Amino acid sequence: MSYLERVSPQTDTELFYRTPFELLVAVVLSAQCTDKRVNLVVHDLFKEFPTPEKMAASDEETILTYIRSISYPNSKARYLIGLSRMIVERFSGQVPSTIEELTQLPGVGRKTANVIQAIAFGKPALAVDTHVYRVSHRLDMVPKSANTPYKVEMELIKHIPEAHISQAHFWLLYHGRYTCTSLRPKCSECGLNSICTYTKKSRIE
Repeated sequence: MSYLERVSPQTDTELFYRTPFELLVAVVLSAQCTDKRVNLVVHDLFKEFPTPEKMAASDEETILTYIRSISYPNSKARYLIGLSRMIVERFSGQVPSTIEELTQLPGVGRKTANVIQAIAFGKPALAVDTHVYRVSHRLDMVPKSANTPYKVEMELIKHIPEAHISQAHFWLLYHGRYTCTSLRPKCSECGLNSICTYTKKSRIE
């Protein structure tokens, strides 16, 4: 982890946000979509709907006009209206901070909930996205039997000090996003290729 901390020191999301609610909206929109595209969209969206109360008072058709260029816009418009209304009605207008409460919100799974816990509330939560999943397997940080995001999360947090759990998500994420990419990893630029199963397999082939 010390190498990843050194080469990928950023420990915050590249998504634009100013409040826990804006972070939640941005993370929901980012599913199977680039952060760059989300950031382009949320500028106008947040100007019009900066709070759950404002968004809850709108409707799916209106939200859709702002997020049409995002992947799966119809589903995400439905999620944003649903989670905004639930936050207003069930959580007094405040984004909840526990994984049990967060995952009650429409469109919010464990990965999204962990992102919110870690960034918005400073909790030791580790979100496992495709990058974290890939890197942790390639570097043998988890066993092959850890074949779901949840299993990877449980394995990683066994071996990472609690004080570094939320940062570790970003170290793994950015390493996977910019160096240990899915199709054309930059193995020659990586200081971990001596322990990487992907590199070893490539040499054998």
